[in-house]
Amino acid sequence: MAEEESDGTVLLAGTANLAIAIAKIVAGLLSGSTALLAEAAHSVADTLNQAFLLTALHRSRKPADARHPFGYGMERYFWSLLAAVGILVLGAGFSITEGLRSILDPQPIAALTVIYPVLGISFLFEGTSWLRAVLQLRREARDAGVPVLTQLRNAEPAVKTVAFEDSAALIGLLIAAAGVTLAVVTGEHIWDGVASIAIGALLIVVAFTLGRDNKAMLIGRALPDGTQREIRAIITAEPGIVEVLDLLSLRLAPDQVLVVATVDLIDSGTTGAAIEQLAEKIDVEVRRRHPDIRHLYLDPTPGDPDQRLS
Repeated sequence: MAEEESDGTVLLAGTANLAIAIAKIVAGLLSGSTALLAEAAHSVADTLNQAFLLTALHRSRKPADARHPFGYGMERYFWSLLAAVGILVLGAGFSITEGLRSILDPQPIAALTVIYPVLGISFLFEGTSWLRAVLQLRREARDAGVPVLTQLRNAEPAVKTVAFEDSAALIGLLIAAAGVTLAVVTGEHIWDGVASIAIGALLIVVAFTLGRDNKAMLIGRALPDGTQREIRAIITAEPGIVEVLDLLSLRLAPDQVLVVATVDLIDSGTTGAAIEQLAEKIDVEVRRRHPDIRHLYLDPTPGDPDQRLS
């Protein structure tokens, strides 16, 4: 259900961005507004990024195999990183370049009767896409029992990217409208170029934020300290375990986490069968409390140093 919802969120964003991009390009060419053309480049970049995100969603669902025993969940972060690069190169690069050109050689803006309707319709489409992403994040945060901002940091990369892109798009539309209005009211068409550069700067911030988060996931990010403390408490609560000597965790995908715990057993002579039963009890309880932990391995010590249990 969550996967289908993510697909729907990305498809809606992609469809909206494609329609908006065409409208902005036509309006930008008719009016000569650099800010509107910058927004058109923004929408084109977002449309291409939705293709990256859909690729990420589908490729990451491939089942685990011999070459990738933990599955393909990391693909989501790779393709989302490419989407961040797309925002930076296509969106921000074009916006800033065109903004500088407009400031150096300002041109009058025409066809105002086209600009404002396009901006208004774009705001409506972007707002609809943004609202869907936010509602999905709120529902997931409620199900996980965490604040929305916390869920945003750990959310499905595709949904996070859509939320950031649409937020930037809504702000960008307001900037474009302000730039066009100031240029017309004051007669200083430099404001149109300034608005284009501001849109480019906004996209740089979005691209940097998304790129940084996806890079951290690709390198390997552990669970939050609070979650690790909860897992340690669950393990040490089981009779037969003195303490957790070491606990390593790695997020393989938004809904898949690997945990390896080195534990100190009370009885060094505990049999293999007893250790297996203990590990199974811990595994069930940890997964009940944290369903995203798909792989839990216990390394008992003292005991057989070559024995690793799951």
